Amino acid sequence: QVQLVESGGGLVEPGGSLRLSCVASGTTYAIYGMGWFRQTPGKQRNLVAAITIGGNTNYADSVKGRFTISRDNAKNTVYLQMNSLKPEDTAVYYCSARTDGMRYWGKGTLVTVSS
Repeated sequence: QVQLVESGGGLVEPGGSLRLSCVASGTTYAIYGMGWFRQTPGKQRNLVAAITIGGNTNYADSVKGRFTISRDNAKNTVYLQMNSLKPEDTAVYYCSARTDGMRYWGKGTLVTVSS
């Protein structure tokens, strides 16, 4: 079992920045990939960014050049640095971890981009 706890969400003005953090605990040795997804009411949960244990990254087209995902394997933590935020980035952001056969989710953290 893997437990994930997100932090760092909040209210930010358009053009601002936020950094989300996700700490993993439990059987973290089994994790081979982590990522951030986001979801708005009535819509499906979509991938924002992902990173493998080796450091390979993948981003949604809508955030390329603005968001950066990184991980600290020693701290079992993954980060999402979000710059140049737009109102359309408003969503609940969920941390996710992949092991063989399982995907785990955090409870989510709300990011609101508004003036």
